[in-house]
Amino acid sequence: MAKTGTTTQGLRAAIERSGYYPALVAEAVEAAVGGEPVASYLVHQETTFDSNEVRRHVTVLVLTDNRFIVSHTDEQNADTSSPSPYATTSTESVKLDRISSVVVSRVVANPEKYVPGTLPREVVLTIGWGAVSRIDLEPAACGDPNCEADHGYTGSSTADDLSLRVSEAGDGPDTVRQTLAFAQSLSEATAAPATAATGR
Repeated sequence: MAKTGTTTQGLRAAIERSGYYPALVAEAVEAAVGGEPVASYLVHQETTFDSNEVRRHVTVLVLTDNRFIVSHTDEQNADTSSPSPYATTSTESVKLDRISSVVVSRVVANPEKYVPGTLPREVVLTIGWGAVSRIDLEPAACGDPNCEADHGYTGSSTADDLSLRVSEAGDGPDTVRQTLAFAQSLSEATAAPATAATGR
């Protein structure tokens, strides 16, 4: 389930509608947002299956005039460290000028028949701000098939701080639409001149 909108009251209502520890999630998100007005938000809940256990996770993304805030909340079953079930919630606040990339990957069926405006079957939103990077390396080679020299390694570094996947089949068309709307708002905010984004 995902909800998006543009008001602080709407954000609180979307968290409550998700039904996933709303008091805990709302308190953490509201503390991170502080007194700033909410420009856009996205609340996404997903359920995963880990062996014979069902785990739920909620991600809340909030855009203000100056910051991008991301909150994750996970539930855990009782284990050796805790005799009772527990939840972990975390928030991170990122200045808009630190966001280095907003990647929106769309998956569409029958691309030869695609009509502009048709909703993608799946959307993956990846946001990078330098906190986490992934490095993919492979042995380098030259064009000589008989060459046995060591050419070292080649690779790429990719910012991968947050990746959120939604699909029409699993989450519904509204969720896909809402994810695209939030991604557009964030892209526009990060493209704005620094003076406009910060108000200075």
